Amino acid sequence: MRSFITYIFFFLLVMAGSPSLICLGQDTSYAPVNPSTPERVKVNNIYIIGNQKTEKNIILRELDFTTDYYYDWETFLGIIKADEQKIYNLRLFTEVEVTPLFTGDEEVEILISVKERWYILPSIIFQLADRNFAEWWTNQGRDLSRVNYGIRINHANVGGRNEKLRFMAQFGFTKAFDLLYSKPYIDKNQKHGLAIQLTYTDQKTIPIASEFNRQVFFTNETEDILRKNLSGALRYTFRRTFYNFHFATLGYNNTWLNKDVLVENPNYLQNEGNSLRYFYLQYSFRHDRRDNVAYATDGELLQLTGTKYGLFSSEDINEIEFNVVANKYIPLSDKFHYAGGLTAAWFLSNRQPYTLVRGIGYNPNFIRGYELNVIEGQQLYVQKNSMRFKFLDVAFDLSSYLRLEQFSTLPFKMYLSANFDHGFVTDRNRIPENARLTNKYLFGYGAGIDVVGFYDSVLRFEYSFNNQGEGNFFFNFKAPF
Repeated sequence: MRSFITYIFFFLLVMAGSPSLICLGQDTSYAPVNPSTPERVKVNNIYIIGNQKTEKNIILRELDFTTDYYYDWETFLGIIKADEQKIYNLRLFTEVEVTPLFTGDEEVEILISVKERWYILPSIIFQLADRNFAEWWTNQGRDLSRVNYGIRINHANVGGRNEKLRFMAQFGFTKAFDLLYSKPYIDKNQKHGLAIQLTYTDQKTIPIASEFNRQVFFTNETEDILRKNLSGALRYTFRRTFYNFHFATLGYNNTWLNKDVLVENPNYLQNEGNSLRYFYLQYSFRHDRRDNVAYATDGELLQLTGTKYGLFSSEDINEIEFNVVANKYIPLSDKFHYAGGLTAAWFLSNRQPYTLVRGIGYNPNFIRGYELNVIEGQQLYVQKNSMRFKFLDVAFDLSSYLRLEQFSTLPFKMYLSANFDHGFVTDRNRIPENARLTNKYLFGYGAGIDVVGFYDSVLRFEYSFNNQGEGNFFFNFKAPF
């Protein structure tokens, strides 16, 4: 029934000469036919409907086929499926459908139908300032003063060219102002892009160290601002192929510290003053072939990053960091899939300013069951595993309640997950207070329920144990990897 309606709709659009159609290639006869499965097909024209704001070239950039060229039929079906997913992963549309319509034994027209999202999303910030919900609930005693509030405005499709504009004004536990503008393509061939970001934060309570694998927070008696941070970055993007991205970022960071912090931790900045100023240069390569960037069930992600902190001899720091992220998602059936992920980080020197300290417990490097802990060091390795079963997949029609098409459908998926994570942190300084978990093999396991909802939002409810015999309930707002 759906294919019949598609043919009729396509035929009426062509006959009406609709201005919303995008046509590439030669004119053909549009009477649809149903031949037997061909060995090969040629694409005559490509039509796009539903893109009221998004420019056609943003969609066409994701296509791995062109007009006036013959493709093996089975190969072509795979290309169409992959292109559907690439267009969806632009995160500009709630629905994407690429349909081949036969106009001859070996000729097709392509109809790309999209349903646009609502691109301007003002939202109220009301979130915990801590690393995760369990940290706030257990370690910080459910302290409501540790809440951030404010407003965030996101424009996900400025000018219809997939440009992003974000402004944030945040108050509460951490005051922050953030401005980001990114343009994915600045050239005709759509390979080069630029982004700029400016961020300011200040805090009256900050973590100054870790003891017994828990963060130690400090507030002085007069509740003065203890730390201010101003940073800016310019990022260049090169997208040579569909799935491979190169990023080069030049940034500047200026951290000011109240001298009371240095009384509590004289090594906080690793220099003689109370400020840390430096430029940094970062290169990152990303191969991203996930079916859904918010909650993947098929594909892979590989990201390699190198960062040089301090570009000039007069600066306060001279440090190099390497990071690796490698995730694999394997569908086992319509209901089951496996997700595995590896993250690793290395600093070359033995000590870093506390603003750069890494470890298990800081996103994305965590082991389920150790959400209450931070295990800090100069090298870390974490490997995560989930076996997931999709037991609910529904979509609610809200069109009778909401007239806005962008909110007319509410998708809802639920997965049951069985999880096992393990890893290791190397602390070359072997701090006695943290010796229980550093330089030791760690693992955690448990089960959970993942909820994937509107606009790819994710909620996770998990109960996990670790190899220290500790168990707890954990609640998170993002996919684990």
